[in-house]
This record gives sequence, structure tokens and C-alpha cells, in this order.
Amino acid sequence: MVKYLLFDLDGTLTNPKEGITRCFQYALEYFGLPVTPADELEWIIGPPLVDSFMQGYGFSAEKAELGTKKYRERFTDVGWKENEVYPGIDTALKMLKEAGFLLSVATSKPENMAERILEYFGLAQYFDVIGGASLDMSRSRKADVLRYTLERLKVQDTREVLMIGDRKYDVEGAKEFGIPCLGVLYGYGSREELMEAGAAAVAESVEELTEKCLAWNRK
Repeated sequence: MVKYLLFDLDGTLTNPKEGITRCFQYALEYFGLPVTPADELEWIIGPPLVDSFMQGYGFSAEKAELGTKKYRERFTDVGWKENEVYPGIDTALKMLKEAGFLLSVATSKPENMAERILEYFGLAQYFDVIGGASLDMSRSRKADVLRYTLERLKVQDTREVLMIGDRKYDVEGAKEFGIPCLGVLYGYGSREELMEAGAAAVAESVEELTEKCLAWNRK
């Protein structure tokens, strides 16, 4: 029986495209690089920023850490507000909470920023734990964030856990603990990406996400 629902944040609970892409562009400008258009930067929504700088722009680890710091300069100031809750999320969380699930967040976004965003949009009330990356980047991989979140929840049996996210990183991180992942298609990952990564199922809408979570234990 699933008891715990772990939600990704970006692309699952909120649409952060404006804030993330503008902050990434800010960092690119700092390095004197051509500014990639926002629509061509959607691929950076999900993975750790260090990985995006290294894999997408060939940065060294040291340069990628500097890029992440520049990104966070703008994000801490204004970027975190350049965000919007997906329609229906508030209702979905309320229904799942009332159904008896324990809800938590497991995000690669810095934990303090995740807390600030969820408080700002009135969603923090639904979550028992908000788990995120550490500011020193020692905890940034999805699996590391999941381990940290599971420890805070004091989960004894991972068969009681379901991960919910929009990218392959959510699926792959959950698999390291034998946790199934329900992929959502209204975010930034495609059906192909999620299924190839090993998602247990996918939901095309917030409404379908809610229905599948409520029906999960009746399988």
C-alpha cells in the first residue's frame, strides 16, 4: 500500500520556465556567451544546474559552480517569483491529503528556495516534508535528495512510496530505491523520455494524476 507521495517541484507542481530561463540567461551573459532563447532552454528545467552548464556548454566543474552562483544571484532576488502553479494543483493536493496520503516534496532546487516558493503560492500547508538540494551543492542529485527526504520522513519500507515527477531524473532517482514513479506529461518531459527511463505510469493532466494516485492502492 502506498502511503507516501513524493512530488518533484519544477514542472510538476509549478511551471518555473520564466524564472529559470531568465536566471540562466543572466549567468550566460556574465560569461559573455550568446544568450540562448528561453524556448531553447526548456531542457535545463529538471536536472541540477551544474550538470546543465557542464553538459550543455562544456563548462568545467569549477566554472559550472560559478555559473550556478550567478544564476542564484538573480533567482534569489526575483527569479523565484517568476513562476506559476499549474491549474488544479491546489485541489489535487487537498484531495490526496484528505485521502490519507502523506505528501512531501523532493526537488533538486535549493531547499530554502523550494520552501519560499511553496509558502508564497500557498502550497506548503499540504506537505509534511519539503526536501531539496543543499546550497553547497553536496546534495544535488535527485537520488541524494530522495535519500535525504526519505530519512526525514523516517520511511521504513520504500514499497509505501510513490514518486511523482516530469523528467527522467525523477524516474531514475526513484529507481535507485526501488520506488515507482508516476510521470506527468504537462511538465517538461515527454512520454518517450519518461517511459524509456522506466516510469511505472504517466498522467497527461493534473486531474489524471489525482485519479491515478487515488486508484494506485486498488491495483
